[in-house]
Amino acid sequence: MSVLEELIKAVDYKNAIDSITGCIRNYVRKAGASGIVLGLSGEVDSSAVAALAREAIGEKSVTALIMPEKEVSREAIEDAISVAEMLGIKYYVLDMTGLVEETLKLFGSSYTTADKKAKGNVKVRQRMVLLYYYANTRNMLVAATSNRSEFLLGYFTKWGDASGDIYPILSLYKTQVQELGRLLGLPERILRKPSSPQLWPGQTAEAELGLPYSILDQILYLLIDKQEPIGAVCEELKLPKELVESVWNRVLENEHKRNPLKRCVIGTFPSELEGVATLE
Repeated sequence: MSVLEELIKAVDYKNAIDSITGCIRNYVRKAGASGIVLGLSGEVDSSAVAALAREAIGEKSVTALIMPEKEVSREAIEDAISVAEMLGIKYYVLDMTGLVEETLKLFGSSYTTADKKAKGNVKVRQRMVLLYYYANTRNMLVAATSNRSEFLLGYFTKWGDASGDIYPILSLYKTQVQELGRLLGLPERILRKPSSPQLWPGQTAEAELGLPYSILDQILYLLIDKQEPIGAVCEELKLPKELVESVWNRVLENEHKRNPLKRCVIGTFPSELEGVATLE
């Protein structure tokens, strides 16, 4: 059995669905919330979370916000709409172009002159503002759609797309989410479409990460789940040491994003608050 096959088979997906939906159902009930709202991009992660939320609490208690702006492709919007309609959940298409433009104008910038990365982060954080406004005004919880691969690698915007009240798929690598999505009945097109945060035209996650998820997940699985040393991972996957080290260094360098609250402690910090910053 290859490492990728082992990784995919490491999860009992039927039990995973039962566990995740039970977690969502219990959390919504304990919080006294009326339901779940999430950002829906039409890609596998957000589509899987939407399907899991619907399974957990019913389609009438789940709302999707589709939040494009002028640099998001029409195809992405249509995919998100098709998933929402397939699942039978309420959705709203909210054009954020004006919000982004007004934010950039405050600093004398524009869509054409703004730093690409900074502008992209503005878009992600504006999406979270909309999600929490909707949630706050309707007594709902925000479901984050981050997977384990991107969380470990820090491939998200701090205080943006990794923010939420509940993290249904944070324990699953990208390749495992694809398998989960298949069992949830998501269309093959959604399962296999190239992942993209849709922050600028032509952006793809794998191009920015430098490797396909199928390779990244194997490296992370062996290093973290199997606790194998870098040399053994290189030998098993037939990969250069420099490449495996670069993935591991990225995990280490992005610890600040996974545990974002860096406090300055004066005196004794209350022990019952230890660990509140962690998203794991």
